[in-house]
Amino acid sequence: MPRKRAPLIQLVLATAIALASSCCCGHAEARETIWPMPQWQTSKPEAEGMDSATLAKLVAYGKARSFDSLLIVRHGRIVLDASYAPYTPEIPHIANSVTKAVTGTLIAVALKEGLLDSLDHPVLEFFKDRTIANVDDRKRSITVRHLLDMTSGFEWDEGFEGGRAQSLTDIGRSADWVQFILDRPMAHTPGDIFYYNTGNAYLLSAIIQKLSGRSAGDYADAKLFAPLGIAPPFWRRAPLGLTMGGCCLMLLPRDMARIGYLYLRGGEWGGQQLLPPSYVDAVYHATVDMHSSFEPGLRYSHLFWAIPDKRVVMAEGDHCHLIMLFPDLDIVAVTTARDYCSFRQVADQVARAVQSDSALPPNPEAAERLIRELNEAAKEKPIAAGPIPDIAAAVSGVTWAFPNNELNLKALTLTLARPDPGYRLDVYTHDATNSSIRLDGPIGLDGFYRKAKPDAFGVRAARGSWLDKRTFAIDFNYVGLDDQHSWQLSFGDDRVTLRGKTRDGREIAVEGRRGE
Repeated sequence: MPRKRAPLIQLVLATAIALASSCCCGHAEARETIWPMPQWQTSKPEAEGMDSATLAKLVAYGKARSFDSLLIVRHGRIVLDASYAPYTPEIPHIANSVTKAVTGTLIAVALKEGLLDSLDHPVLEFFKDRTIANVDDRKRSITVRHLLDMTSGFEWDEGFEGGRAQSLTDIGRSADWVQFILDRPMAHTPGDIFYYNTGNAYLLSAIIQKLSGRSAGDYADAKLFAPLGIAPPFWRRAPLGLTMGGCCLMLLPRDMARIGYLYLRGGEWGGQQLLPPSYVDAVYHATVDMHSSFEPGLRYSHLFWAIPDKRVVMAEGDHCHLIMLFPDLDIVAVTTARDYCSFRQVADQVARAVQSDSALPPNPEAAERLIRELNEAAKEKPIAAGPIPDIAAAVSGVTWAFPNNELNLKALTLTLARPDPGYRLDVYTHDATNSSIRLDGPIGLDGFYRKAKPDAFGVRAARGSWLDKRTFAIDFNYVGLDDQHSWQLSFGDDRVTLRGKTRDGREIAVEGRRGE
């Protein structure tokens, strides 16, 4: 995967399969359809024709790639549900750019309801109340379909396969994101070239709001999440109340699987056709070449990616967030993670576990191996804590202030000399409406994470250890946010040097001073 440089903006890619339109329903026509209403049914892998020993290897692969969760549904039943400590399955997880596929699904719902007349509707017609810069014939010809297929032609720098992601930085500082996107100059004729642009999904969110009279998040709660049995999730909003259609939706892995299952069943749910079959068919017949160097051969359609040679379609988000559909095998696979992964490796390992369309004989030895891997994944491994030096008391309660930096840290306070050690962070947001936010919580000094109370930013877990008499290491795991920071703090008399890595893996050091 490319190393994208913007926090909270990630990818959701889609793809191209030469499947017959009946494939999107897969085995649903050959057997009674099982609907997760109200809850998912569960089954043993062998009962659904899958090999437990192969799935055990997949669980181990997930541990090596910093997975938070791994879920597999076959024939409408969950056959594998893995959680990797400190993540636990009841914590909603950021979906990153999987969010884009959800936004596209709302466009499909609006199309089915008749709110949207056509995917070929010109985009600027939705924004006649605005004065838009750089309007020319190319901009006038942008359609909803171009936004869905990432072929709008706007000039945009997202850092996709390199670049500085300057557009994401600039939009984050804007007070009106829709205006910022509409004002962009044109770089290409719409439809000519694929270029990954999260701004397209934000415009789709604004269009949904125009069509429905409510935010895309509220529209989703009523028209998509409620029918699927998904409780209203947290979905972050941009300035002026715009639902962030390109990112920042928090979902449980089992609810991500519901969205995948809707597509696996051709847009039908419990006997109700929620999506136009033609829309689902386009997802399964993606034709837009992504010209990708990190995973060659990918295609794109309607904010989904496809791997044609694997006969797989997927909603994709940065750091290996996937809703992966295997229509030929009647499988939905879901992953959330804190690291990148090879889509093809994941697809191969899931497909390799399938040995039959019907039940296999029980395999107690393989089943036991799978249980061991699942238990191992769910168990937290402590770090060496180290002895507490005298300086811990001297720096405890001190606030250290930092200049603007790539770690986005404004100030840090550690309380290390109390029975209940903890931290307080002031973090730069680069948001035009709120320059910083404060985060606090407990910190484990015994080698284990301590978790803060859940909030809109997930569940923060922290642990720390002394490396020597003046150096303290702290590990922040934003459980459910695919974000993890490991810092080393070297304390002086009135200053501290903090060393850590940026989101794209670069090591930097920043000096903080003792605050007033």
